[in-house]
Formats: sequence, C-alpha cells, structure tokens
Amino acid sequence: MTVADADELVELVRATRALAEHLRDSGATGVAPDAAARAPALDAARPRDLDAAPPPETVGPSSRATPEERAQRLSLLAAEIVGCTRCALAEGRTQTVFARGNPAAEICFVGEGPGADEDAEGLPFVGKAGQLLDRMIAAMGYAADDVYICNIVKCRPPGNRKPEPDELTACLPYLHEQLSLVAPKVIVALGATAAHGLFGAPVSITRARGSWRLYRGRIPVMPTFHPAYLLRQPDAKREVWRDLQEVMQRLGKPR
Repeated sequence: MTVADADELVELVRATRALAEHLRDSGATGVAPDAAARAPALDAARPRDLDAAPPPETVGPSSRATPEERAQRLSLLAAEIVGCTRCALAEGRTQTVFARGNPAAEICFVGEGPGADEDAEGLPFVGKAGQLLDRMIAAMGYAADDVYICNIVKCRPPGNRKPEPDELTACLPYLHEQLSLVAPKVIVALGATAAHGLFGAPVSITRARGSWRLYRGRIPVMPTFHPAYLLRQPDAKREVWRDLQEVMQRLGKPR
C-alpha cells in the first residue's frame, strides 16, 4: 500500500465514522447506538510500515534555514565530527568520513560505514562499491554532484566489520542532524545496517527491500541492497534497479 493509498483509506474511515455519528444523532432508525464506536480506528487504517517511525517532528530551525545556512551548518557539523571520541572506532581511524555530494539534494543515499579506501580519502563510497553506486546513480539520470551520500557511522570499523550497537548509538545523532539539514525528498537505505540506523531497529534487508517506509514519520525511505553485496551477488542488481526505479517514479523522473 502506498502513502497515497493509506491517506485515502484514512479519509474513508473518517467519513464512515462521521456518517455513523450523524445518523445516530439525527435519530435515524436501523443504526446501532455504538456504530460510530465500532468504526475502524484511524490509526488502524494506516499500514504498519508507514508508522514504523516516530511521529513527524515539529518544524525546527533546520527546515527554516536557507540552503546557504544549512550548508554552513553541515560544514560545522563535519568539523565537530573530526574530533569525535564517542566510541572506540575513533581509536583506529585515519580520519572521519562525513559525506560527499550536494547538501541541497532531493535524494540521499545512506550506507553502513567507511571502508579502507574511504578511511584513506575521507569521502564515502570511493572504492569499488562506490564506483558501482555512482554508475547506478548515473543510470537514474543523476550526476554524482546531484545527490548526497553519507554513512550511518563516520569512522571505519576494524576490518570493515559491521558496526556494533554502541557504535551505532554514538553516531546516530550526527546522522539525524545531517539529514535534518539536507532535508532530502527521498532516502535510499543501502543495506541492513543503514535501514537499522534509520528505523531504530534491526531489519532484514531481504524482506524490507522494495517497500517504502518512513524516516521519522516524514521522509520516504527505499531500503535496498548495499553495492558491496551486488559485487558478490551480481544477479541482485535486477532487484536493486527495480527499487531505484520506484525512487525515480516518486521523484517524477522518467524511467
């Protein structure tokens, strides 16, 4: 069920409840006294995947700031992260890896964490997986500088392992502020760790991919496989391309 379908269903339930209440109050016969009470609750009318995130936040300074102000605040955030020692990952990094791309982009790609190439260059997705991601972005009709790319954690986990829960917890506030400032129209979650960080709970990417969810109740997220997985399983590229076509359609781009 899409967001539009869910909204239409909510309106239908609301109208049904209003009609039942009107008929009851006007004394119409054949209407059970508790008909309005038995009408489906509005919360139940909305699919669970669209309500997985907390309710939308109130409009804050980030959404009212100009693009120039948001870009400046992103630069300040990146500088703050350079000195971060919130978790043990700081001990083994060469440098922090903040983001690359357009800070005013309509689409943001979120991955897991830096690898060896990223740790050396200070930019996300610059190794083989990043080169594949760039080709996928180009196939969508975007240039590399049209989109925004970042990771859940900003320091390389040893041996490119999956980030530990305490490492995710330490770094997530940076990601939330980052996304608040970029304010993309759509987020693409690359892999299970990215989806976990965005939704606040472990996710099976095999089951979650291809289905829209919401980040913090307001930004549509398309979970899909990480490019590194595609390097090991090339046949999965077809599924990822279908997911990216859904993103293109939502953004009004021709397939």
